[in-house]
Amino acid sequence: MEIRVLKYFLAVAREGSITGAANSLHLTQPTLTRQLQELERELKQQLLIRGKYRVTLTPEGMILRKRAQEIVDMVEKTEAEFQAISDTLSGDIFIGGGETDSMKYIAEIIKDIQSDFPDIKFHIYSGNAEDVMEKLDKGLLDFGLLIQPIDLSKYDHITLPEKDVWGVILRKDNPLAQKDNIVLDDLAGIPLLASRQMSPKYSKDSGFLDWFGDKYDELNITATYNLVYNAAVMVKAGVGCAVTLDKLADTSDQSELCFRPLKPRLESGLDIVWKKYQVFSPAAKLFLEKLQERFL
Repeated sequence: MEIRVLKYFLAVAREGSITGAANSLHLTQPTLTRQLQELERELKQQLLIRGKYRVTLTPEGMILRKRAQEIVDMVEKTEAEFQAISDTLSGDIFIGGGETDSMKYIAEIIKDIQSDFPDIKFHIYSGNAEDVMEKLDKGLLDFGLLIQPIDLSKYDHITLPEKDVWGVILRKDNPLAQKDNIVLDDLAGIPLLASRQMSPKYSKDSGFLDWFGDKYDELNITATYNLVYNAAVMVKAGVGCAVTLDKLADTSDQSELCFRPLKPRLESGLDIVWKKYQVFSPAAKLFLEKLQERFL
């Protein structure tokens, strides 16, 4: 498979039309069609369903779209790294992380680097720990900011000094908003939106499930989420209360929402991680040095 042909395939998947893709690629339609047919023959799979007006992906085509995007992203990242090896330090740094107030530390280091090296560009990817680690393992991210607990066996890491506090986001007209803290009995029976970080899959080795004890399976979890913004919209609409970390949603005096911490207090630490034996670009190496200067 050629990278060029994978880019052609991604253009068709994006446009939903061979004609539209051909126009965006500045190719003739017969040329693009022939390249796609050769790709299908090479893989021995039908990748596209050619309708009268639109082209859709077969299940095999959907698999290739995901893999092709990863391959193209990696090629472009590698090209950018080599282009950055020059007298003037430049290049791209790719950082992933979950939603956390501790992203402010990343922002401060980015600001410090940009003041001296304006040609360095930063790309921030937001996702849960599973998503970020997958991209780290594939080399699509240089660093990840992850909420504990995580398996660090594959990574080097720096533990940040602060911890995030767990609690509940709820409407200010909810009777529980009159309380200073939320205890386990307060959550019995009420509709809850749960972060994927609460799942036993991610929390079995932490104190998170210990806080709920044998009552976790009795919780009325009506929805799960991985981005707090969307969860906050659900809370505003009256869907339920969201169990989440502090300082991620707007709970100011002007907001309809408020945050109440759990009692006993429940906290999660955070780690900045990168793959062991990682060979960094000059720009990413500088970022790591700044991290180490600040936190080690």
